[in-house]
Amino acid sequence: MSYEEVKVTKEPLMVILPIISIIFFFGAWQSLLTFGVVPSSLLASPLQVLKLFIAKWTQLNPDGALLTTHMWTSIQEAFTGYILALLVGIPLGLAMGWFPVVEGLARPIFELIRPIPPIAWIPLTIFWFGIGIPGKVFIIWIAGIVPCVINSYVGVKMTNPVLIQMARTYGASSWQIFTKICIPSALPMVFGALQIALAYCWTNLVGAELLAADNGLGFMITMGRRLAMPDMVLLGMAMVGLTGAVIGVVIDAVEKRLLAGIRR
Repeated sequence: MSYEEVKVTKEPLMVILPIISIIFFFGAWQSLLTFGVVPSSLLASPLQVLKLFIAKWTQLNPDGALLTTHMWTSIQEAFTGYILALLVGIPLGLAMGWFPVVEGLARPIFELIRPIPPIAWIPLTIFWFGIGIPGKVFIIWIAGIVPCVINSYVGVKMTNPVLIQMARTYGASSWQIFTKICIPSALPMVFGALQIALAYCWTNLVGAELLAADNGLGFMITMGRRLAMPDMVLLGMAMVGLTGAVIGVVIDAVEKRLLAGIRR
């Protein structure tokens, strides 16, 4: 059997298997409640979550905001912190990878801050910014800047030394080598940082909203816990996952287009 035949045979299977997996997941979830394995006070059924999902598009109760408001607040906070992390972290990481002075100045501070969980900054952030958007943007920025710096730094360090030596032989300056060889060589690692930083930002956004917020998907989850509404908790979790997945797909598509344009 040829490679093309094997590929054609596998394609229908790869479509069917995810459908079977999803049906099994929701069927098992519903069965836990139908047969009383888990009480409804602890876990809502898929139908309850779906009903609340439909209702929250038009109803403010019981948490005081529409689902669209929660989603927009979280997306706004996440993207602001995410973009700031890219704007600061990527240039800093690239510069640290090539210029010894920048690495000597920035790396000790970065290594000191890097192990601190972003959530640990929340008490100070509340003192500095309150519970509004700026405080959560700061938490997201702290979370997203770490993978940006690390990936950019490693990308420069992985530059082929033969290319660097050849450029020096032909009289290229350090800045020319950095901009013409090191940065293009580091781009795959830099684009990899986009997805990693997004995951870090989105996860820590929810954590920040769980502790200090008056809107957002994390706040929605907190209100579900306070009101003893497992369906609201599950709806908030589902929207976090779905929104993050959609954003990830968009970033992946942009990344492929940019890399394809650069390779041309």
